Parts: sequence; structure tokens; C-alpha cells
Amino acid sequence: MTEPLLSVRDLSVAFHQGDKETLAVDRISFDIARGEVVALVGESGSGKSVSAASVLKLLPYPSASHPSGQILFDGQDLMTLPEKALRAVRGNEITMIFQEPMTSLNPLHTIEKQIGEILALHQAIGGPSARAKTLELLNQVGIREPEKRLTAYPHELSGGQRQRVMIAMALANRPKLLIADEPTTALDVTVQAQILELLRSLKNDHGMSMLFITHDLGIVRKFADRVCVMTKGRIVESGPVEEIFSNPQHAYTRHLLASEPRGEPPLSNLDKPVVMQGEDVKVWFPIKAGFLRKVVDYVKAVDGVDLTLRAGQTLGVVGESGSGKTTLGLALARLISSTGRISFIGSEIGGFSYRQMLPLRDRLQIVFQDPFGSLSPRMSVGDIVAEGLRVHERGLSADQRDARVCWALEEVGLDTATRWRYPHEFSGGQRQRIAIARAMVLKPRFVMLDEPTSALDMSVQAQVVDLLRDLQKKHDLAYLFISHDLRVVKALANDVIVMRMGKVVEQGPAVDIFKAPKADYTRALMAAAFDLKSVDGAGIHQ
Repeated sequence: MTEPLLSVRDLSVAFHQGDKETLAVDRISFDIARGEVVALVGESGSGKSVSAASVLKLLPYPSASHPSGQILFDGQDLMTLPEKALRAVRGNEITMIFQEPMTSLNPLHTIEKQIGEILALHQAIGGPSARAKTLELLNQVGIREPEKRLTAYPHELSGGQRQRVMIAMALANRPKLLIADEPTTALDVTVQAQILELLRSLKNDHGMSMLFITHDLGIVRKFADRVCVMTKGRIVESGPVEEIFSNPQHAYTRHLLASEPRGEPPLSNLDKPVVMQGEDVKVWFPIKAGFLRKVVDYVKAVDGVDLTLRAGQTLGVVGESGSGKTTLGLALARLISSTGRISFIGSEIGGFSYRQMLPLRDRLQIVFQDPFGSLSPRMSVGDIVAEGLRVHERGLSADQRDARVCWALEEVGLDTATRWRYPHEFSGGQRQRIAIARAMVLKPRFVMLDEPTSALDMSVQAQVVDLLRDLQKKHDLAYLFISHDLRVVKALANDVIVMRMGKVVEQGPAVDIFKAPKADYTRALMAAAFDLKSVDGAGIHQ
């Protein structure tokens, strides 16, 4: 047999805090052949990302250690390589796409500078050549009008666009091995299909191998050659993808394959009171040019949207990255300026100032897409969840506040003992549950949920959907549910708005849109989400 490109043997990872040692990965072994895609799947906290970071020794040493193991890459043991030799491997022969692009991209540098830095460091390319190569990479990963994005900063891009920039940076040097840690988590379904097709093409053209970490089993089945299933730091089952999917042997593997959001959204009820209403909502960002910085055009992020959301109901907003979904939600929550009429529980808030909105904030809460970026790294989980109570319910005693925090953490499936820990000590999925607890602790009337399940594995997705549905029924909550995951939207939403480039292309009852979509664009989204056909950004093709 040909020697594998990567061979992980008996690898263990331990974390140390004072005298306490926690074993996160327990003697795992797997191989990746040249040109092969191996998927590492499992729930949040199973040890997937820690195992991947170990390959390039990216763990926080010396608090992390390896009690056992070898990592052989192209005949070299990376565990014993000196730091200088390891730096020659990182970025050139092995690259990595991280799960959370907002924390991986430098907020002070433009997109052109960040990609150009990779090209200058590893390929000695600069000037016009670097600019041309950067544009080529951005085109490859599906960034629209890349020339306009070169001078953009990470905060000016949507979550999906930031992830595509990360993928462009990782692929710039055409590595032998690409480690992809949830690379499509933040992407809508059509772009997800494009990115997977791009990665497959690069793999075939250049013989690139991949270690693909994901909680999306649908992607694994379509994309990987072999799969390793992890839980509690151990690989409990591995083998060819079709064999594992058709005949899983381990109970945990069967549990994963059976996990997906289920159930039906609450019945539409026109007798319920209106919580949020928007008429001709527009968010136009001016484009300025010239010495006097005159407005020469507008980016029409949201262009004339009408909606009505009632108590106990869910309005799903779907569309590709950059379609205006999140911008619409931020406008309704009065976090960005907009024009048009916005009404919240009977109050016209379209022209409200920051100070005028303060008394309403406890009833209008948000769960953001990127939990690591929205949770303060300097605050414990208990303090993060309690922060809203300190502002809006000042009459609570310390014990009462702590009891509410414990209730909120229990509601989202977290151990209350973890409230003394900090966000970096949790997995991506656990951090998202903390963000949901922070919103729910105030028992709001309206919750904007911006991709709340995108970072969660399938079984936790199902739990969170059930949780959101139960809380909605118990407290008559109104949800604005923004997502590219149409399976989750189908399980939660009464009504759906389909957006593209700031405009509504289709709108109506969810059951009608999922059963018989009228617009070509909606049909393309459905095709990508439910594996009917492959799609591109413009429509459907075989």
C-alpha cells in the first residue's frame, strides 16, 4: 500500500488548569491518503476541532499537552519538529480553515491586504500580480463584484462572505493537505454547494487531501471518501462513507444519523396581536466618491420590504449571504438606520433614538450569528447571561438574578455549574447556546434569531428547535428567524420571506412556499437544501 499523506497514531490531548487535567482526546488513530477526503464528525465538544488543531500544533501550549501519539505528515513526525521547521509546513503544505471567520480575520486590515499577506509571505508575490491573484481567488469562492470588496474590512462583509475570504486565503498556496473546520457552517445552501464543488475540483486537479470537520452529515455523504465518528474524545466508528451511512454499527453513529430538526411550526393564527410590522422598509448605504465625497450611488441592502409578525408566530427570512436578511433584522430592531414604517407592540419606532429604544430593549432581543464574537471574553458565562437583568431588572437580588441565570442555562441544555467558566472554554455549539440563554433570560416578546443553529451539530440543532418551539408556546414569543438552513426554517416558520440582493422575490405561508415555490430563485434554494439537484447562484442546473 502507498504510504498515507497524514497518519495520526494513538493521539491524546490533555488540558491543564492548576492541578486538574482534562483528557479531551483519548488515543485516536486515522490515516488520510493522498487525494482523499476524510470527514471527522461528532457533536460539539467531542474533540473534533482539538484533534485537527493538534496536527499543526495550534493548541494553547503549555496548558495543552499530548500524553501520547504521533502525527506523521509526508514522512515527518510533526510532533517532534522544531518550531522553525513547523512554520515552513504551516500555510504552505498544510493550511486550515477555521470555524469562526470573524475571530480569524484581522479587523484592522482590508481583505486585499490580508490575502496579499499570504501571497507575499509564501509565494513572494506583490503589487499588481498579488492584486490579480487576489481577485482570482475571490472569484473562485463566489464573492460578487470582488473589485469592490478589496478595500472592505471584515465587519463590512456578511458572515458567509467572511467565511469565503477565509477559504480563499487557505487555498492561495494550493496545499497538499487542507484542514477544514466547519468550512460551510456560515454559508447559505447555494454557496455551500459552490464551495464544496470548488473544493472537490481543487482536490481532483491538484491531488489535495482534506480533513473535513463538520456536523452536517448531508455534506459528509456527498463530499467525503471516508468518515471517522467521534464522541467524548474517542473515535467510535470509521470506514467508507457509504458503508457507515448504510450500515452503522455503533449506537452513537445511529443516533447522529437519526438527528434532524423535526416537528411542525405553530398553526398560523390571524387573531393573535401584531408584535412587529414593517412597511416599505429600506436600508440604503451611500457610495461616496470624489474630492468632496459626494454620494454617487447607493448599496440597496434592503429595498422596500413589507412584513407582519404576530405573537406566537415565526417569520423565516431566507436567502443567500449578502441578500439583506440580517440587515432587515437589524433595521427592525433599530440597530441601524432605515426608512419606512416600523411598528413594535403598538409603538411607531421607525424614528426612535437610542435613548427612546432603551425601555423596549428587554422585550426585543437578538441572538447573533457568531457567538464567539458576541460574547465578551472577559466575562464569565453567568455574568454574560445576567448582564441584561442588571440593566432591565435592577430590583432583583443577587440570589434572584443567579436563579434566573441558572434557569436560562438549564433551558438551553447547559450545566449550571459551567456559569463560572469563560466563553473560550466552550465549544462553538455550546457558545451559541449561551447566546440563546442571554436573550431568553429577559423573557422577551420579540426575538431576532440570526442563524442561531448554524454552529450547532445536528442533534443539538434538533434540541434547540424544540426548545425555541416550547419557549414560543409557553411565552407567546414572536420570532424573526434568519437562516440559510431551510430544514430548520421548515420546522419553525409559519411564514417565509425569500430575499435576494435586498429585494423580496417570494413571500407567503411556509407550507405553500416549501410545497410549490413560484420563483426560480426559491426553487434553486430548495434544490440545494433538499438534494434535488445541484445549483449555482443564478438558478438550477443538472
